[in-house]
Amino acid sequence: MYLHLGQDTVIRTEHIVAMFDIDASTVSKKTREFLADAQKNGEVINVSYELPRSFVVCSENGKNRVYISQLSTKTLYRRQYNFSDTGEV
Repeated sequence: MYLHLGQDTVIRTEHIVAMFDIDASTVSKKTREFLADAQKNGEVINVSYELPRSFVVCSENGKNRVYISQLSTKTLYRRQYNFSDTGEV
């Protein structure tokens, strides 16, 4: 199955390691260090022209990628599992 992250970016759901809310997770020093290291290694792909709300960590063939998205983790989760927009998760 595939997940649309925004703009023209679609990833395979089987490669997703984790999805994080940017505001909640970047409070942690470890998360900020992880994102800085990923940026230095060229692993960050920004798929947002707007204010980023989440990031998705993926691993494929031993290579990591971090996608920065303007979509919330709740929206991404719903898209991944095809939930309706009823407010229930």
